[in-house]
Amino acid sequence: MSILDLLAPKDLARVARLQVFAREVVEGSCSGRHRSPQKGFSVDFKEHRQYVRGDELRNIDWKVFGKSDKLFVRQYEEETNLRCYLMVDTSGSMAYAGSEPGVAGDDATSKFDYAVRLSACLAFMMLGQQDAVGLVTFDDRPRKVLPASGRASHLQAVLAALVSQSPGRETDLGQSLRQAAGTLKRRGLVVVLSDAMGDVTSLGRSLAQLRRGGHDLVFFQILHPDEQSFPFKGRVRFRNLEIHGDEQTVETGSLRQLYLDRLAEHQVALRRVCRAHRVDLVTMTTDRPFIDGLHEYVSVRRRPR
Repeated sequence: MSILDLLAPKDLARVARLQVFAREVVEGSCSGRHRSPQKGFSVDFKEHRQYVRGDELRNIDWKVFGKSDKLFVRQYEEETNLRCYLMVDTSGSMAYAGSEPGVAGDDATSKFDYAVRLSACLAFMMLGQQDAVGLVTFDDRPRKVLPASGRASHLQAVLAALVSQSPGRETDLGQSLRQAAGTLKRRGLVVVLSDAMGDVTSLGRSLAQLRRGGHDLVFFQILHPDEQSFPFKGRVRFRNLEIHGDEQTVETGSLRQLYLDRLAEHQVALRRVCRAHRVDLVTMTTDRPFIDGLHEYVSVRRRPR
């Protein structure tokens, strides 16, 4: 599996110019561009602590000694590589890709395909800036789990794991994310890619758990334009993509406004819970070039809060 199997060369060129910086403190194993909670002796001054036998004399703050007649060591925040964990929803609803006339829910280029390509972009970008990337795919529970690695060869493993998945099962987004959180060994940047079509209260508990674990969070909500506009007319047969054999034919005229109202309520609740837990929410539709959306997001992310 090659990155060129998923992304065009012109897209790769744009991705290579992007940089994602963690907004908050993240852990890492080597020097890089992101701030770490590990105290080192480089970059930004953090605090003083009292000298203990064994500390290097060169780290003593002699100016403080001159004022207080006590020995203190200067501590600094070192910079580190970022660990990025991609969490990709493979539940049945992600298979939606538009419909044939009279049928809603048939498969073509899907939300899941879009999520895979966006994930490939992120993995390529992160590894290109010497950061580590891990992957968790989930539906009703975590399915594929790849530990974070910064090796260039790790990109092939991430891509192979992504394309080996096919959406189709039910999911409880909140519960699945809580289980997936248990697979993360060190804190970092968690990027969730999902349509967020689930209980927002349950999702909020999961986001809170991830935040308590010290993770910085980004939520890419991926929707199909049909889901935003409900363009169906007349009698349409809707197929449940998560429960086999569950179909229903409805008169869309009486359903459209009710659906749009419920969607608006859902989106308001989703934005509220993300804001409450300091989660960056990026809503994207599959008719928009994912590189454009990613470029816009990174530009915003690099600004100070």
